[in-house]
Amino acid sequence: MIVHGVTKRLLADQRNDPSRYGLKVVADLRGRFADDPQAVYRWQLDNLFPRCAHTLLAGLPPTRTVKVDGVQWREIAREPNRIRDSSNREVRTFDLSSELPGKDGAFLRFQDSLGDDGWGASVGRVTVRADGQEIASFAPGTDAEAPYLFDGLNSSLGGDANRFCDGGGYFVYRFTAPAGTTRLTVDVDLWNQYLVTATTTAPTRVEPFPYFRDYAVASRAMVVWLPPSGATGALLDEVFSRVEPTTPYCGWFSNDVAGEWGGVDRASQHGVEVVPADYYMNGTVHAGTRAKVSDRVRPRPPATLRNRVYLTLTVGEGDNIQYCQRRMRDLWDNPARGQVPVNWTVSPLLADIGPALLAHYQRTATANDLLISGPSGAGYTYPGSWPREALDAYTRLTGRFLRRTGMDLAYAYNQRLPEGNGWVPFDERIVRSYRDNTPLRGIIQSWETGDLQIRPAGLAVIGNYWPQGDAAEYRDGLMKHIEGWDGSGPLFIAGAVNAWNWTPSDIAELGGLLSDPFEVVRGDTFFELLDRASR
Repeated sequence: MIVHGVTKRLLADQRNDPSRYGLKVVADLRGRFADDPQAVYRWQLDNLFPRCAHTLLAGLPPTRTVKVDGVQWREIAREPNRIRDSSNREVRTFDLSSELPGKDGAFLRFQDSLGDDGWGASVGRVTVRADGQEIASFAPGTDAEAPYLFDGLNSSLGGDANRFCDGGGYFVYRFTAPAGTTRLTVDVDLWNQYLVTATTTAPTRVEPFPYFRDYAVASRAMVVWLPPSGATGALLDEVFSRVEPTTPYCGWFSNDVAGEWGGVDRASQHGVEVVPADYYMNGTVHAGTRAKVSDRVRPRPPATLRNRVYLTLTVGEGDNIQYCQRRMRDLWDNPARGQVPVNWTVSPLLADIGPALLAHYQRTATANDLLISGPSGAGYTYPGSWPREALDAYTRLTGRFLRRTGMDLAYAYNQRLPEGNGWVPFDERIVRSYRDNTPLRGIIQSWETGDLQIRPAGLAVIGNYWPQGDAAEYRDGLMKHIEGWDGSGPLFIAGAVNAWNWTPSDIAELGGLLSDPFEVVRGDTFFELLDRASR
């Protein structure tokens, strides 16, 4: 831990003598690694890892970016319409002369103008001119972009040499004009649902990252923060290879969205499941709090199989224990909760790391609320990437936690197809492992297009359907989805709900918009009817 984060920076500063704080210098690392992250983590792996506990790995950044209060933004451009393709793509010129001569420079922020459907601002090439003279030109994701990308943590890189952000995400560029400049313009190749604003005040600051470190320290876990691609990805492979299968990696990966797919897949290949926990607060307190977690499976409401469209709605993100700690609680307290049957994904691992949180949700659930396991059981993983000989260890672990928490349904992920073109369906081997080692009665697999319904090893697996947008657009998407249904038999749809953009009020609005032939049911009823229909 001595080489990580603030401690590393303090020791690197010759003006800071640790003896001033009554600290004994165990090792002086100043200048040893020449700011080479791989060298730092190689030294850590060789020298500190043997002294760490090998029952937990932690992925935590050394610093975090915090919004500065009171920053005044000037709106420059906005796309008010729902544009979900590049039909509005063009190079737009933005005049930042009003931001001259900003002490900290001119800051240009890109956001999603409509944050409920996942199609936010997308930026291609950027060219900056001061009094007509080009002073910068770059494409996102290149070395040329780096000096100007002030805050890109809440954005991702796309396959069209573009930087984009969706929902509540954003990214900020900073441009500094030469002294005496009177006109500053920025040409931006821009499309999708964009909101562009500017300011002269640095909108964020960097400070030490404080979360989950208490749990990592108490567990004597090695902490890493390695991008899961390229040479650093190979080093992350080595870290994962040094622990036994089902060892959790708690925290997250750098580069958020892009890091998620690569990082979780790398962990899965080594039999390591991921527990998103980097913002989990007071982990040692929550893990040490006693609370009665019920192992009782909820009684299923009686239902009659009819020629209807059965819809079950599932709120995602439950593998994310920090979501269970905060955002889910906000959603849970919404007065509209309980008006419509809903499946709430949670992590069954909360039985250990946050039993009071799980017990609260169990105790206060209405008859329309059903807790199910978040992806993909006892930790977020892609079962298809696991070593064949290790998968049963994961599903056995999952089975133990599902029985402890009274859950018999799961939402699950698997690998993505090349270039992100959809998902790989669970095969016979994977589903048999779940069937043999867990009490699962059904699996909702992340799918988005809703055209997966299979029964490998005799266990129902259905792909979810996610029509993006507000409640009315969701209803319209469902109507389009059932256009080919002739009503001669029941139809089953597992609808996905975005936990970051929707609330129970939105779900209640959707419920009010749905009439015949739709019937919204809890997940347990849904799979019981699905089983009956398949006989």
